[in-house]
Amino acid sequence: MPYKILIVDDDPHILMPLEFIMLKSGYEVLIARNGTEALSIIADFIPHIVLLDIMMPDVDGYDICTYIKKQEKYDQTKVVFMSAKTSEEDIKKGYDLGASLYISKPFSTRILTKQIETLLAEA
Repeated sequence: MPYKILIVDDDPHILMPLEFIMLKSGYEVLIARNGTEALSIIADFIPHIVLLDIMMPDVDGYDICTYIKKQEKYDQTKVVFMSAKTSEEDIKKGYDLGASLYISKPFSTRILTKQIETLLAEA
């Protein structure tokens, strides 16, 4: 059974290539274009990893991470923030909320894929 990944980003230039790469890597992938859509999807789809943008027009990534980390059914779900917010405070906040990884945009998809493989191996 393939690992499940939810990609949440409002930028199609990030969303579409990531979806392609994750599918090509053999993962089951769902995408959400905003926070509201992400919350709706995870109601039925319990992902192993959530690749999560922070700055979105409706519900931000911090709130989604907080929601995931408060729900027992997601206790195995790892959150990976992908963000242009790169200050020490932003990164610290991401980790304090329970993120397994915080990646600054722009990022290398090759490196991200390797980091995801490492996170899944630790599960």
